Amino acid sequence: MSFLSGSLRSLAARAALAAPASAAAPTRIALLHSTAASSSKAAASPLVAAARTRIVAPAQAKSVLGARTYASHEADESFEGFTARYVSFFDAVEDLFELQRGLNNCFSYDLVPAPEVIESALRASRRVNDFSTAVRIFDGIKEKVENNKQYEQYLEALKPVREELGINTREEFYGN
Repeated sequence: MSFLSGSLRSLAARAALAAPASAAAPTRIALLHSTAASSSKAAASPLVAAARTRIVAPAQAKSVLGARTYASHEADESFEGFTARYVSFFDAVEDLFELQRGLNNCFSYDLVPAPEVIESALRASRRVNDFSTAVRIFDGIKEKVENNKQYEQYLEALKPVREELGINTREEFYGN
C-alpha cells in the first residue's frame, strides 16, 4: 500500500513539473477505466490501477469525475407544501427508523419546521413508543431557532400536545 501511494505521489509530482508555468489552476487526479483492461486479471493489480491514473485540469475534471450532487431538497417548494408533506409523512410513520429518518430529513432544511409538523412528529414518536425521540425533537427545535424567545413560542404553541402526551423537555428534566 505504501508503494502504491508513493507511486501516485511521484506520478502527481512528475505531472506538476511537466505542466506549463502559466497553468496556475490546481490539478486533480482522475482514474480512467477501460472495459477491455478491467476484464483482465492484470487490471486487479494496484500497479496497473496506478498506471491508469492521469492528471487532468479542473475544467476536464468535471467531465471526468461528474458534477457533485447534494441532497435533493425541493428547491421551489413553498413552506406550506413542506409543512403538508411532513405532516402527512409523520402521520404515516410505522416504526422508529422511519421516524428518525424523517426527522433528520426535516431538520436538514434551512428552516424551522412549523408547529403542525412538530406536533405530528411528537404523536408519531409516542405511537412508536419512543419517549427519548420525543424529548430530542425539542432539542432539535432549540438548535434550529434563532433565539430563546422563538423557542419559548414553540413550547407555548405545543404545550397542549406536550401535556396530552406527557412529554417533558430536557430543561424540565434537568432544570437548565
